[in-house]
Amino acid sequence: MIEIHSVSKTYGRTAALHSINLTIPAGQTTAFIGQSGSGKSTILRLIIGLIQADSGAVFFKGTKVTPETVISLRRKMGYVIQEGGLFPHLTAHENIVLMARYLCWSDEQINGRLNELTRLTHFPYEGLERFPVQLSGGQQQRVSLMRALMLDPDVLLLDEPLGALDPMIRADLQEDLKMIFQALGKTVVLVTHDIAEAGFFGDTITLLRDGRVLQKGTLEDLIQSPADAFVTSFINAQRSPLDVKRKDSS
Repeated sequence: MIEIHSVSKTYGRTAALHSINLTIPAGQTTAFIGQSGSGKSTILRLIIGLIQADSGAVFFKGTKVTPETVISLRRKMGYVIQEGGLFPHLTAHENIVLMARYLCWSDEQINGRLNELTRLTHFPYEGLERFPVQLSGGQQQRVSLMRALMLDPDVLLLDEPLGALDPMIRADLQEDLKMIFQALGKTVVLVTHDIAEAGFFGDTITLLRDGRVLQKGTLEDLIQSPADAFVTSFINAQRSPLDVKRKDSS
């Protein structure tokens, strides 16, 4: 689905990515984890074309992501950021259907898709006429997810979508998101700093450090066969009996 070939990115004198190579398979959830500044979000922004690499190339379904191709490619990608990124002056309904209106979908198409998405995300239909400020944090993220899914994209890019939620809402939404991913069977790329969340969602986990890929594999791979001492330190800094129990029960 996505190929990243020898990609480097710097901001001034700071290197965000050092010539990384990655392949993201179709139909699976790939989780990127790492400390702040490790390059996780930079990878998502490169995939969706919000920024351009200094060197190397990103390919989406065989097409190189460039300023010339990015507009058409973005319509095949759904993008969800932390705290939703909803337009505050638009209702939930208006946020969700914004691109469909721009692409001149019929009212019948829009309403049919909207009904599918509200059922899928368990969002109350009456809430569609509320503005973001009138919605809870969890509801805002559901609206943001529906907006990302409106055009039925090939890939869903999630940049720490649950990071701003309180623990109880976050746990509930994690369960719903996993069900949604399984129901849709889409390619999902998730950025998180939470190893338990990465293990809960990810078929594959990629651990980044200082703009480099340190290790790629399952959570069990990272725990049982760490590439170096940092992998173990990163995992142990976050693990708790509750996290382990939750992962095992899933």
